[in-house]
Amino acid sequence: MNEKIQMLTDNIEKVIIGKREVILKLAAALLSGGHVLIEDVPGVGKTRLVSALSESVNGECRRIQFTPDLMPSDITGFSMINTKTGESEYRSGAAMCNFLLADEINRASPKAQSALLEIMEELQISVDGVTHRLPQPFMTLATQNPVETYGTYHLPEAQMDRFLMKLSIGYPDPSEEMQILEKNSGEKCGLPAVITLDDVINLKKHAENVRVHESVKKYIIDIVNATRSSEFTVLGASPRGSIALYTASKSLALINGRNYVVPDDVKYLAVEVLAHRLMLSPKGKSVHGSSESVMRAILAGVAIPQAQV
Repeated sequence: MNEKIQMLTDNIEKVIIGKREVILKLAAALLSGGHVLIEDVPGVGKTRLVSALSESVNGECRRIQFTPDLMPSDITGFSMINTKTGESEYRSGAAMCNFLLADEINRASPKAQSALLEIMEELQISVDGVTHRLPQPFMTLATQNPVETYGTYHLPEAQMDRFLMKLSIGYPDPSEEMQILEKNSGEKCGLPAVITLDDVINLKKHAENVRVHESVKKYIIDIVNATRSSEFTVLGASPRGSIALYTASKSLALINGRNYVVPDDVKYLAVEVLAHRLMLSPKGKSVHGSSESVMRAILAGVAIPQAQV
């Protein structure tokens, strides 16, 4: 494994016990410059995972609680007149940071949710005709609770498509939960920074140079096309989805210490990168129940190419 990513994952695992796969996929999203939606039940460590990531890379993390009365200006910032100079000044919102934690994103109104669209796609904020670039690296990490729907607003497909991945942490097993109890018996403290923001930027540049063989590119396209033609979907993955799977696979290859992508990299990430982009047909809902299950079935039906470098 890449040395700096090894340091990052080991550091996060000090507080997120037994979830190495989730941490590695989160690291792949970080190196891809993508955003992550973490959907899981309360109390499994969604918010702690985000704070552990920001602490480990010494980045600025801002948390904003999404509620029905949240205003778009709370996220993007606003312009106001300086009474001394008479000039308009920009006051930054919560998004002007390295890691934006959008907690319980589905509790805000569609108007507030839409404030994130430009931020997540263009990495910039436009207020009163003036564009403000976000600091680099920038990553939106949103959380939502899948079991409590009262007082929530469904995330539109256009916004779901902007998330590179949708992750689920899941419950720990009994031995892992024992370690969690022991670690939380004393006073809680923050994590030390083990890599810098410049390290993340350099790793992102290295990930861009990872090689992808034509057969692996075709494998990605075959998977995406299979989501569009499946009888279990009425809406398949968009070209943004194929780009996301392509860049995430390159990042995963770098994490695993390679300068080339193998089909297993693609297969390992396909469900997390593509499932949330699908809209299921009535048959898909009745047979499989969830988009993740449909994605696994689609993935099983696509031929895996011979490994090429």
